[in-house]
Formats: sequence, C-alpha cells, structure tokens
Amino acid sequence: MTKPVRHILGLSGGKDSTALAVFMRQQHPELEIEYFFCDTHKELPETEEYLDRIEARLGIRIHRLEAERGFDHWLDVYGGALPSPKMRWCTKQMKIIPLEKYIGDDEAISYIGIRADENRDGYISKKTNITPVFPFKEHGLVKADIYRLLEESGIGMPDYYRWRSRSGCFFCFFQRKYEWVMLAEEHPNLFAQAIEYEQNHADGRTYTWTEGETLLELLERKDQIIFEHERAMLRKQEELFDLPLSEILAEALDEVDDTVPCFACHL
Repeated sequence: MTKPVRHILGLSGGKDSTALAVFMRQQHPELEIEYFFCDTHKELPETEEYLDRIEARLGIRIHRLEAERGFDHWLDVYGGALPSPKMRWCTKQMKIIPLEKYIGDDEAISYIGIRADENRDGYISKKTNITPVFPFKEHGLVKADIYRLLEESGIGMPDYYRWRSRSGCFFCFFQRKYEWVMLAEEHPNLFAQAIEYEQNHADGRTYTWTEGETLLELLERKDQIIFEHERAMLRKQEELFDLPLSEILAEALDEVDDTVPCFACHL
C-alpha cells in the first residue's frame, strides 16, 4: 500500500517561517501539516518562548527534532574547530541530518517561507523524495504581508527582535558584532558559555566566533560598537520612518555587516 504524501513545515523561531505556518493554517486547514523545529539545545530562551506561543495561538504541535549526539560531541569530532561560514558543520549535523532522518524515504512536500521579495531559495534538500514548495512566492506575499499575518494572528514577533535580527543558536557565528554585545547584556550566562567555547582547548589553540578578534576583545570595544550601531539606527530611522522598529534594526545591522545568514537556520 502506497504511503500518503507527507506535508512538512520547518519553524526556525523567526518571523517568516512563523508567518508561513499562520498562512497555511488559514489557506489550507485541510492539510495535515507536520510542523518541526530542529532543536540544537543551544537556543535563546526567547526562541523557546516564541515556539510555545506559536503552538498555543495556532493550536498545533511542533515536533522537536534533534541530532543523536549534541553540539559538544560534534565539536570534539571536528577537532575543536568552531563552526564558521566556511565550515558549517553545525548546520549539517544539527539541522539537515535530523530532518532527513525524520522524513526517511517518505514522499514529502516541504513548505518554505521565502518571500516574493527575496532573491533566494533557502535550504533545499538534495533528497529527491522531498519536494520544496514556496507559498509566499506563489501568492506574491512580501515583507509587509508577513508583519500583517503575525500581527493579525496575535503571535507577533519574537522578543529577541529587540536586539537581534536573525534566529539561530545563541552563539551563531553569523551574529553581527552589535548582537554579540547585546547577547552579553541580555544573557551574560550564554555569552560566558560562548567565551568558554573559544578558550577551552587544552593544546592552547584559539578559535574565535567572529573574524579577527575574540569575544573578550570585542567586548572591550563595546562602547565603539554601540556608538556605530546607534549612528546607523538614526540614519535608517530617517530613511525608513514608516517601517517597524525591528525592520529598521535589521537594516542598520546590515549596513554595518551584510553577511548573508544561514539559510537553513534563519527564516
């Protein structure tokens, strides 16, 4: 007997994938969609709270997928080398493999929250039994529609959008320098853990989360980083006065550092 096609939708803890969950509940209530979140156990508390809020507001269950071995195990396997834009072993081991294992060989349609105003495709599995579908692109939904969907659903934005514009682990190497400074302010215990990952090498090697400096060196420049960020925010507020503050924050951060984020983690 042929197994039915599965419908899956990955939530990252960010605004776009959440808005897609809202959209699909509204447009296709007949579909039995499996919502999932790849849990690295290195998430921000705000992300956990946001996932709980999504479940409560939409009346859905989010499957928490996780790797058989945690981040620290894989860090050992990769010789203590912290993940980086050139070596994103964390994405492969903590996100992609758990998802592909969850689907197995079943035929599945994967709904992806890439907007019509974005020129990217996000993460697309190489497994031929997983078919990507882009509802926002098909329906022409842009950023303003995402804000509207989240506001009307009562879910709103994740709380971390006050100081950070991208979802992902608390030590994500795609974080901008201002976001590291704010991690130290908002979650000093998590910032201390990130420092430990930089320093904890018995043979004396040093790896850094940000290029060219350690987190302690970055924190010494805290006042300069905040000053530059505030100047960028003022410029963007004058240019983009009609946008939500979280969007102005994202634009200001991009002005200082426009590194392309991880497409598997940030949606």
